[in-house]
Amino acid sequence: MTVASSNSQQQVSEISEVGEVGEVGEVGEVGEIRQVNRIAAGTPAFSRINRAMVFGGFSTFSLLYSIQPLMPLLAVQFHLTPAQSSWVLSISTLSLALSLLISSAISERIGRKPMMVTALALAAIATLLCALTEDFSQLLVLRGLLGFALGGMPAVAVAYLGEEIEATSMGLAVGLYIAGSAMGGMVGRLLTAVLSDYFSWRTAMAAMGVAGIYAAWEFWRSLPLARNFKPAKDVWSTISKGLRMHLSDSGLCMLFCLAFMLTGCFVSMYNYIGYRLQGAPFGFSQSTAGAIALMYVLGMGSSVWVGRLVDRIGRRSVLWLVLLVMMSGLLLTLSNSLFIMVPGVALFTFGFFASHSVASSWVARRAQAHKAVASALYLCFYYLGSSLIGSYTGVVWASHGWQGVVMLLGALLSVGLMITLRLRTVLPVATA
Repeated sequence: MTVASSNSQQQVSEISEVGEVGEVGEVGEVGEIRQVNRIAAGTPAFSRINRAMVFGGFSTFSLLYSIQPLMPLLAVQFHLTPAQSSWVLSISTLSLALSLLISSAISERIGRKPMMVTALALAAIATLLCALTEDFSQLLVLRGLLGFALGGMPAVAVAYLGEEIEATSMGLAVGLYIAGSAMGGMVGRLLTAVLSDYFSWRTAMAAMGVAGIYAAWEFWRSLPLARNFKPAKDVWSTISKGLRMHLSDSGLCMLFCLAFMLTGCFVSMYNYIGYRLQGAPFGFSQSTAGAIALMYVLGMGSSVWVGRLVDRIGRRSVLWLVLLVMMSGLLLTLSNSLFIMVPGVALFTFGFFASHSVASSWVARRAQAHKAVASALYLCFYYLGSSLIGSYTGVVWASHGWQGVVMLLGALLSVGLMITLRLRTVLPVATA
């Protein structure tokens, strides 16, 4: 879109109608268009941003989810049920969800990059301290603090990309960020599973803390300062305006609900698949069961692939298809044959990362203003689903086994599919 004084009013109308921000123009809080300098794919700045975001996504998921394969081990050591043990992850995702709007507000004052760097560094330090805990309650406190600190990274990462990256490159940039997240989730789970088998879970936590500190340093030195960020004069007024704007948008609300359900299903799968693999009929060791995290490689590939596909054919044509892939994979995990169950986990993982990539980038494109608030709301629902559904699924696992887990997650995915199909009719065609 080209901005000129003679037709600026017409273009404001066009932007309002389609609900998107142009590549070189942006709608301000009072409806004006101001010039911005967006970064295009293929430029050195784009490469630097992607490098930083890969490290940021890696650290976020590795620090947050590396504890997941240790849950059966912690249940034995501290005499816990599977549902109780799951709180070592759920407390982190719950506190992270609660911190997102606070972190978003702080970022509106101090800037995107300082907020993200601080979040990654503090989360890494909290992970190091987890290795020194003496009982489960101390571990829960530190994991809660970790989640609260970590909120500053996902709260503003997609908002930063939405402000700095041109529209036609946004899908690829978000896909690469989520690919880094998938890599972190995979490496974190594998590393802690192997180290806990050969050494101890404390050694595993210490190793993750050191890796997190390195990732924070790489992120700091690689990410360019934001060029289109302007500090808010009245942060809480900005947050309040953003909440009212986004929660009154039916399309965004459906994307928020979709994040809640999809992430709850995904975390539940990886929370309890380890219990299943270590029990009959498989009887795997800690590290062997943890190797299921290798499926995250497919998540890395799917987020980048679907990002490019979205840039070509649109979100509404992709989202419901990848959700069907996720549901198909879930049903395959009912089999007691590894040759069927493992591909099922692979399809499930592929579908989740693809759908998350599409939905999160859609939120960034859909929000006309207050992008950080929109991103924070999306991720608040995202991590609330992880915490609440992830813990409740432990109760279902204890009472009904894996079949009960599949029934619960299948019902949630069915609702998600209906939401996805509804999105095709609610959101304007131009935002797809």
